[in-house]
Amino acid sequence: MQEQPEFGRRLRQLRRQQGKSQTDLTGPGMSAAYLSRLESGARPPTRRAVEYLAVRLGQPTDAFDMPPESELGDVVAMSLTSFGKEGEAEMRSMLQGALAESPDADPQLRWQALAQLARLHEAVGEYEEERAVLHEVCRLSDAMERPVLRVHSRIWFARCVRNLGDAELARERVQEALALSERHHLHVPVANLLRSKLLLASVEAELGNLAEAARQSGEVCASLPANEGPLATEAFWVTATVHTRLGQYEQAASLLQQALAALDSRDDFTLWMRLRLAAASLALQAAPPQLGEADRHLQAVEPALGLAGTPRHCQEYLFLRARLAFQQGAMAEARAFCGRAEEGLHLLSYRDRIRLEVLRGLLDAHAGDVSALSRLRSLAESVQQAGMPDLAAEVWRAVAEWTALPK
Repeated sequence: MQEQPEFGRRLRQLRRQQGKSQTDLTGPGMSAAYLSRLESGARPPTRRAVEYLAVRLGQPTDAFDMPPESELGDVVAMSLTSFGKEGEAEMRSMLQGALAESPDADPQLRWQALAQLARLHEAVGEYEEERAVLHEVCRLSDAMERPVLRVHSRIWFARCVRNLGDAELARERVQEALALSERHHLHVPVANLLRSKLLLASVEAELGNLAEAARQSGEVCASLPANEGPLATEAFWVTATVHTRLGQYEQAASLLQQALAALDSRDDFTLWMRLRLAAASLALQAAPPQLGEADRHLQAVEPALGLAGTPRHCQEYLFLRARLAFQQGAMAEARAFCGRAEEGLHLLSYRDRIRLEVLRGLLDAHAGDVSALSRLRSLAESVQQAGMPDLAAEVWRAVAEWTALPK
């Protein structure tokens, strides 16, 4: 009989291979606590325990004498075929455990496992954890010297760090990916190439290089193979966002209408939902704000949140409802929505986190908090130091507009 911890690893492997939970193995002859200690290696197995487990698993007792194989392949396969959100937390834990126990596994298998783990972190809004995993994905891609994987991992990493507010690093990684693709003459699908250029345009906009962002996103729109479908929707959306930040609201509205017309909800329901959240946000940024338009988009997306909305989409909705209520002068409603949005602050992008802090500061100022505007000025300075002058200007503008209001 194997000693611990090998016995525990082999037991866990046999159980997982049959798709059984620990609860499935417990009964009059085995408590949940004892089984857990056996699997963790904290308790040595007795002959009676081995016989009991062999019966429950339908295995001969000598099945426990075999050395545990790497579980990584099995866990990756399960992660690819599992359905529903209920088991995502357990699947993350399983992937993490299998990766830790298989440091010498095939590098490509590790890459797949890490990629799945990153997706699961993203699905529940664990963006810092996603970033750490994607850093390892990039490192492994470099070690394997696989140009396609190096390009893919850098684009993915760039999207993650852009949402976390590190636009400079995002730009570096996108530029590296595009340079690698050109150097190795990779056959990259047109849609992937154009999406990479859109990502670069959005990063340039984050850094305040709005003219360059407009040029790049405009080139993508001109290169579209068709003016409908998800790719066209994303291109018109990004370009509309850039023109909004340039203050070119009529052009932005026209592009946004093209984006909305380019996508049917049956094509990509999640993108359809994200687009309407973005449309509401852009309507609130217009001068003057298009409050009716923003409300219309939020009403359209509200029923969809319960069907396909991620935690991040739900928080974006709450945040936009708070902004709309504030613009409408419904301060009590704005405070209520703002408080709910703050509960999931970590789920929002860096830009929206800053905007939510601005909204909280304005609500506090309205309630008579004399320190609120000072906090907002400090916030503007910190955003400026982070290398995002466009967003800093937005904060300063909110302070100036509030100060100018008759009290």
